[in-house]
Amino acid sequence: MIRPFRGVAAAGAAGPIPSPNIWNWPEVYEQENAAQDVDGAVWTVLREVAPWAGADVLDVGCGDGFHLPVFAAEAASVTGVEPHPPLVERARARVGDRARVLRGGAASLPLPDASVDLVHARTAYFFGPGCEPGLAEAQRVLRPGGLTAIVDLDATVPPYGRWMRADLPRYDPARVESFFERQGFSMRRVATVWRFPDRAALAAVLQIEFSGAVAERAIAETGGLTLPVGYRVHVRRKESFLAP
Repeated sequence: MIRPFRGVAAAGAAGPIPSPNIWNWPEVYEQENAAQDVDGAVWTVLREVAPWAGADVLDVGCGDGFHLPVFAAEAASVTGVEPHPPLVERARARVGDRARVLRGGAASLPLPDASVDLVHARTAYFFGPGCEPGLAEAQRVLRPGGLTAIVDLDATVPPYGRWMRADLPRYDPARVESFFERQGFSMRRVATVWRFPDRAALAAVLQIEFSGAVAERAIAETGGLTLPVGYRVHVRRKESFLAP
């Protein structure tokens, strides 16, 4: 079964979509987080298009809180929201008093109206259509002028995107990008490098992200310890929201 999607933030009224990779293998996913974007290219773009210094930040689908300390170093306040109880506990243990972590889903955020300046969601909104309830909740909790920043893997960029599409043949990156454009988001493509400490870590990560056959192929096609991976950064300011 394909496992590249952190689905917690994309949920509708039926509840969060499970994320088999981090929900089932949090220790391996920690290795994945450590390997991702080692040069900080995504963070550089986020600082340009959605700066958070002095802001109240919400990280939707925060998982075990890996990204919360980066925001906490400069933000006025940081809140992580995550539906999976074991990950909530891991995130709280990670951040201590630097951030608060609440249990909840994107379609029913446990925050009041107009209470944050930035809503961040990373690898959570891959499928576009269907995540409207989560996007509406992001609008609700944002203050006027606030930003929603969605960071997703770019399935148009090989080799990772090719492996994604092999496991999800019905996934259409162009359709997803068009969806976000209609919703009023701008988009930046970001080229990154994943770097692993050894081949065992690389193999373990690819095995939780893809089906057996595709993972085997991905491991064989990846020479050395680095992997180029593309991302999309979608950003929308509250005032610029366009109804579909």
